[in-house]
Amino acid sequence: MTLIRRMEKMSQANDSKGLSPQSTSPRQARDWKQKLLALTGMVLALASAPGQAAPAIRNIVLVHGAFADGSSWSPVISRLQRLGYHVTAVQNPLTSLADDVAATEKVLQRQSGDVLLVGHSWAGAVITQAGNAANVKGLVYLSALVPDSNESVGDLLTHLHAPMDGLKADEHGMLWLDQPAQYRQVMAADVPLKQAWLLAAVQQPIAMASFGGKIGHAAWHDKPSWYVHTTRDQALQPEVQLRIARQIGATVWSVPSSHLSMISHPAAIASLLDRAAQAASR
Repeated sequence: MTLIRRMEKMSQANDSKGLSPQSTSPRQARDWKQKLLALTGMVLALASAPGQAAPAIRNIVLVHGAFADGSSWSPVISRLQRLGYHVTAVQNPLTSLADDVAATEKVLQRQSGDVLLVGHSWAGAVITQAGNAANVKGLVYLSALVPDSNESVGDLLTHLHAPMDGLKADEHGMLWLDQPAQYRQVMAADVPLKQAWLLAAVQQPIAMASFGGKIGHAAWHDKPSWYVHTTRDQALQPEVQLRIARQIGATVWSVPSSHLSMISHPAAIASLLDRAAQAASR
């Protein structure tokens, strides 16, 4: 029973005994008021005491991966907003790890309160570095590449024996995935064909050099993490995802999805992010 409820019970009990302030003697009324004031003081003291539970996380920052942009999160954003979250999608330049981390850090600096930081695919590396920010309280990885400290994505793929196949940089050092058929096969096999064509049309290339950028300190060593394992993924093999999740000690959730789970299964992803935000708040 809460202290406030106890106060109400005491008042009701006193009324039933004819001890309301209107019916008591001056001394009884004084005693009754002193007890009420004492309980009120206890409530106020406990409410302001250190060590109380932190307020729930209401900020979620979403970071997109290669061959996508911030709009890829739109179906998830609308659902999270209906749940009352303040949601921001980073627009990564995809020009280097350092540039993407800087873009994410700028967004984190604009948040008022604690943050759940979410990264998809390539952005797993981005949030692993940017997640060292003090206001980040939890990390969620969606079918993501998650290096360790002093490791690059290229290093990670090498030691996992999972090289990137089928992509070649252009004369500017950029990797593209702008052919609709290839895009759908690799990224969005469970997305309607017309929507996959639209996604291919707006895809953003990534600089090949990005995969050589090394993490300074991996934030997952210090903060709780969750990993969304997409079991029908053709971009990052599901068994490789599980190996990554085990390496970082993440809580694993599985979704029967292609690589773009935020588009093909937005309700499931929004629900999992809500769960992670609640867990990170505790």
